[in-house]
Amino acid sequence: MIITLIKELGIPWLSCRALYSAKLKMLNALPFTEALFEHNVTVKRTDILPDNTERTESFIKNLPNDAKEELIRSADLAVGGTVKGFSAVLMDYGMPVNWQLNPLTKKSCSIEDKWYKIPDFEEKRGDIKAIWEISRFSHFVTLARAYLATDDRKYYLAFSSQLADWLEKNPYSYGANYKCGQECALRMLNALLAYNVFRSKGVADGQDEKNIAELIKRCYQKILSNFFYAHKCIKNNHTISELVGMTVGAWCCCDNKRLKKAYRLLDKVIADQFFADGGYTQYSFNYLRLVLQDLEYLFCISERTGISLSEDSVERIKRTVHLFYQCQDQSGDVPNYGANDGALIFPVSSSPYRDFRPVISSLYATLFGKRIYESGIYDEELLWFGKAPDSLPFEPLQRSSIKSLQAGLFTLRGNGFWLMTVLNDYKKRPSHMDQLHIDLWINGVNALCDLGTYSYADSSGKALALTEAHNTVKLANVEQMNKKGNFLVYNRTKRLGFEICEDEFYGSIRSKNGYTHERRIKQHNGGFDIFDKISSKKNDEFSLILNTPCKITVNENKILLFDNDRHILTISGTLEFEIKEGIRSLYYLCKEPISQIRFKGTLQNGNAESVIKLEIN
Repeated sequence: MIITLIKELGIPWLSCRALYSAKLKMLNALPFTEALFEHNVTVKRTDILPDNTERTESFIKNLPNDAKEELIRSADLAVGGTVKGFSAVLMDYGMPVNWQLNPLTKKSCSIEDKWYKIPDFEEKRGDIKAIWEISRFSHFVTLARAYLATDDRKYYLAFSSQLADWLEKNPYSYGANYKCGQECALRMLNALLAYNVFRSKGVADGQDEKNIAELIKRCYQKILSNFFYAHKCIKNNHTISELVGMTVGAWCCCDNKRLKKAYRLLDKVIADQFFADGGYTQYSFNYLRLVLQDLEYLFCISERTGISLSEDSVERIKRTVHLFYQCQDQSGDVPNYGANDGALIFPVSSSPYRDFRPVISSLYATLFGKRIYESGIYDEELLWFGKAPDSLPFEPLQRSSIKSLQAGLFTLRGNGFWLMTVLNDYKKRPSHMDQLHIDLWINGVNALCDLGTYSYADSSGKALALTEAHNTVKLANVEQMNKKGNFLVYNRTKRLGFEICEDEFYGSIRSKNGYTHERRIKQHNGGFDIFDKISSKKNDEFSLILNTPCKITVNENKILLFDNDRHILTISGTLEFEIKEGIRSLYYLCKEPISQIRFKGTLQNGNAESVIKLEIN
């Protein structure tokens, strides 16, 4: 395993991880050494965001009644310490808020413990992400939006009192909320979004300004003290979030040297994390949205900072936004591709979590100067980050079949239906075993789906990252790749070949666990034919797996899928099949029952072939 990790991750990365592990051991053994990593900072200004409040207020006051009612319900809950965690789960932290509480397990971290003594996952306490959720201050944005909708001071008073309470009960650098630099960055960015509204409306007072400055100071200090971990060890969305936080912190402290350094590092990180064809290093649409929201915040403050990203960075982000749009369904949703921990860091519209139009629309308008969607409630995000939708030309963008080799994403589109498949030649760390997975969408229904994530700390959640949770081939007792812990996937599969034309896709992989899988997908007017070929050194049993949320009936060896009472898909194949119960997770810490169709066979002389037909009704 060590040799494999050296080959796949590289000696520099392993060395950095070893250095960081040594740092943690030193901090635990010699707590006074924490001072070696700290930076003294002084916040001198807080007005980094442009004032778009008047236009945003007008938009919110004209939202449909149901959207305003839902906004007010969410804000009223937040006033009492209850937030919708991960955009789906009501989580009650009490009033006054217990900022160290996991409301799902009712267990708390000790505020007496330094951040480095607190584990991410603990059996009794549970997932630390449940503690962090309220301290991301996304609900502060909800309070600000509700204030703009109603002019009710209770939403400002809740913001002001909770900010002061957080600062009092979270001394630097104790407790769970100083464990992660990204969490500090998101906390600071959200608090500034809300404070900008209350300041613009003339209700924020001098104490609020002092509290915002103190929050920026602590968050900026944390980012600086532990940035090595995000920059050299994690190398993913954390790095970008912390660099945007560093940009804000440096500007607020009038630290021009570090401000310029943050932009230089951002250009390097974007070149490393965004592939030239629009793919993103984490192979996840959830994390792609997270970093794109980070970057729209950065574009929003560029007038204040006076610095811009490089032309190459902007071009990469443009291609990524375009690819994201091409992998989107007409409903606004996208495949539940890759790790999905429910991150919607800036809830600046009334669109539901699984509607990805707000961020795509906002960034497309910012980068291309055009609107690609008809007007809708998702336009609010664009207002928060600096553009007036009605000032931009509307030029709808046609969706077409795509091939994105570096991203490993391929689509075939028909009339009212489309299919996405995954085929990566990993240059970065994978997280899900989803090679040659297919996602099928029919008139807005995700008929064949990816099962999501559920939880990093739960056994059923961990299983959703494995091969069986994806619509691909699964050999008995064999995974596509190997996994250690929650996040380390190694023995990466190898992409052997690929072809794609207007109506056909071919791809093949080799697993280091002893087999190859070839898949050919042929599109026709009525759907798709899927041809699979499996080769292995052993005559193993195998399954061709299709996961669906649809109601199923079986008629003469044909599988009929229904959306409510509407027959949308007929599946047939050359192998015998069984239907089992399963789960999927569209939102972190939420799961729902689905059905799993398993076509089953046995390799003969190390080989097997299969055909599955998908007929759209």
